[in-house]
Amino acid sequence: MIDITLVIPAKNESESLPAVLEELSKFNVKKIVVMSENDLDTFNSIKKYNEQIIYQKGKGFGNALRTGINSVETQFFCVFNADGSFNPIDLKALRKKLLDGADFVFSSRYLKDGGSDDDTIITYIGNYFFTNLCNILFRLNISDVLYTYVMGSTKAFKSLNMKYDDFSFCVELPIKAKNKNFVLTDHPSFERSRIGGVKKVNEFKDGFLILISILKLLIFKK
Repeated sequence: MIDITLVIPAKNESESLPAVLEELSKFNVKKIVVMSENDLDTFNSIKKYNEQIIYQKGKGFGNALRTGINSVETQFFCVFNADGSFNPIDLKALRKKLLDGADFVFSSRYLKDGGSDDDTIITYIGNYFFTNLCNILFRLNISDVLYTYVMGSTKAFKSLNMKYDDFSFCVELPIKAKNKNFVLTDHPSFERSRIGGVKKVNEFKDGFLILISILKLLIFKK
């Protein structure tokens, strides 16, 4: 799978990222770790892996992903968390869906054979609300809009004019891809418990930002 580059946003992930890279060493994929230049603990924890590291100039999850994906040179990119929650055994199936004609494949915890060890009642309700809202407003027809285990065409991504620096990236990507008539599909995946560290998402604060972003994307089409 040398045509895939995993983009791994890492913020204070010294506890988990070494284990993630160790697991990924069994897969023939390229990797880019995106992190802050002053995150020395994370940097020092992965020195021995000699991975490509890109320092983000801005802040936020979306900013890290835009920075990383815009640096990808392979045909496909894949967002891959640094916390151990994504299972790399799904990579082959996601890639196959791209080869079969999809432009973006969104992993889903809510399809048959999917699931989560990390979901709470609050995140489940929030995701249910935002997924249905986006499907109604934008006809996305995907089942898990906030789960960012996403693989897609690098060329297609770079045409989307992505702008959001925060977790609104989760909805901006499928909405802008749909607006440009790219083919979207989903695939079941099981979200594992994170290895360590602190969860980055604030359900209420980030949920509010995502709602505002959806409304902006509805009004402003570009």
